Amino acid sequence: MEDFTIPQEKIAAATRGLNEAFGVTAFDEIRDLTERPDSNRAFRIVVRGSAYLLRINTRAGDMARHFSCMQAAAEAGLAPCVRYASAEDRISITDFVEAVPFPATDALRRVPATLRTLHALPAFPVAPFNTTCTFLLNKGPILDGFLHKFRAANILPEHELEELLSQYTRVAAVYSSLAPDLAPSHNDLFKPDNILFDGSRLWLVDWEAAFQNDRYADLAVAANMLVANEAEERLYLREYFGAPPLAYQAARFYLMKQLAHMFYAMAFLSLGSAGKPVDWSEPIPAYRDFQRRFWAGEVGLADNHSKTVYGRLHWEQLRYNLRQPRFDEALGIVTSSR
Repeated sequence: MEDFTIPQEKIAAATRGLNEAFGVTAFDEIRDLTERPDSNRAFRIVVRGSAYLLRINTRAGDMARHFSCMQAAAEAGLAPCVRYASAEDRISITDFVEAVPFPATDALRRVPATLRTLHALPAFPVAPFNTTCTFLLNKGPILDGFLHKFRAANILPEHELEELLSQYTRVAAVYSSLAPDLAPSHNDLFKPDNILFDGSRLWLVDWEAAFQNDRYADLAVAANMLVANEAEERLYLREYFGAPPLAYQAARFYLMKQLAHMFYAMAFLSLGSAGKPVDWSEPIPAYRDFQRRFWAGEVGLADNHSKTVYGRLHWEQLRYNLRQPRFDEALGIVTSSR
């Protein structure tokens, strides 16, 4: 293999993968799809006329867990077929999905149906880390340090910070007391580029963060991007549960959506501000308008400014939701169901 778009130190490993998967030592074509210098390396390769994704994981992580979750999803028809995977070499080769635009109206049905299938798979391995909104339920020094750092950064005005933390405490106290409802979870579905549509089928990709998690986390994070009103929420949840949701199911889902807003507000305000003051006077788009454009691939989160905007959008949507009767109603419903 003599193509130096692949890192020199990974050429031998990639050659092994090609040989094991296809009985060849070179590809016909290659195109670098790597998003950023700090991203995992990704390449579209062509072998014998068919396109595949060659992925080289450069970030730290448990590749055995990653690949076992990806393989299970692929065998269930939820992820592209895995042609080769080596945890030791941190390399995988999967079928390449030629993605086409995925209308949000179609996604309202297809995404929850796909999550229903995913969450019914045999249990995924546990993970030593949690980069999802349920991190906010994991009591301990890591969570304490995260909250302390966010408070010390003085990102939010003091009265808004106190509102966020006090309401977070309420939600965490109630939700943490509920019976666990764990399921095999993707855990990185706030990004639309992990949900691909080829014109007939939906595929979930990038299983790096997958582990056994609260089923409502995947469900809520995707809904925060796709669901615009209560009618769409009813449709979305009916597709997931196979019937109109029970009051408890709808309330638990709603609380997880608020926990997701809290998590992404704190995480992205911290990332985007990078220790600098946030300009709260700068106008930002409406939450729904941004999510519509985010889903369509018209905006992204590549730079600090866009991360700050994204964090602010989640905070503003959360503040609005906290003032609606449904917030206290949801807390009451799940509390009475314990």
